[in-house]
Amino acid sequence: MIHLHASKKLFEKLPLNEDGMFYLTPNTQSLYQQTALDNNPLSGWHGHLVDFDGYDCVFFVHDETRFSLFLPALTKPDVAELNDLFLDVFMSTLLKCGADDRHMTAAQQYLRPLQVDTQCNRSVQGTLNRVRFEVECMLEDEPVDLAEVAGYSVGAWLSDTPRNIKGKGMIWPDRAMLELLESLDAGNQYTFE
Repeated sequence: MIHLHASKKLFEKLPLNEDGMFYLTPNTQSLYQQTALDNNPLSGWHGHLVDFDGYDCVFFVHDETRFSLFLPALTKPDVAELNDLFLDVFMSTLLKCGADDRHMTAAQQYLRPLQVDTQCNRSVQGTLNRVRFEVECMLEDEPVDLAEVAGYSVGAWLSDTPRNIKGKGMIWPDRAMLELLESLDAGNQYTFE
C-alpha cells in the first residue's frame, strides 16, 4: 500500500472502507491486483484539502523527498477516484520534472492503492502549508480558472522549489524523488541525505 496521512478536512471527505482504503472501481482494479509490499519506498504521503475560489483542491507531499502533487478543482466523483487521480498526477508530474523511462518504470513497480489515516507529521504539515501558500500567491499574481489548470505543472513547479527539512537541511524535492527512483531502478537501497 501507499500510506497517505490525510488532514482532518481531507479525511472527512474520503469514501473509505473500514481499512482506510478506497472502494474498488474499474479505474483502480489493476492496482488492487498488485502484490502487497512490506516496505514501499513510495509510501508515506501527507494530503490536505484546500478550497480555492469555491474549488476543492488537494495537495500531496511525499514525506521523505517533499515531492509535491496538486489536484485542482475536484468534484465529488473525483474524490471517489482519488487512487487513480493520485497515480495519474504522480506519473505526469514526474514526466514534467524530467523523469525518463527508468524513473517511470521504477515508479510503476511500486504503485499501489492508497491506505489513508490521520496520523500527521508536523514537519511535513509545514511543507503542506508552504506549498498551499505558494499556490495562493501564484493565483493572486496570475488569476486563472482552476478548472483549466494542469495539476502536474503546478506540482512540478512546487517540486522545483527547495524545502527545508529539520535536521536534514535544504533539499530539492524533484531531484530527491528522481534519485529515489534511480536507486530503485538500480536495485539499490535509497539512503536519504
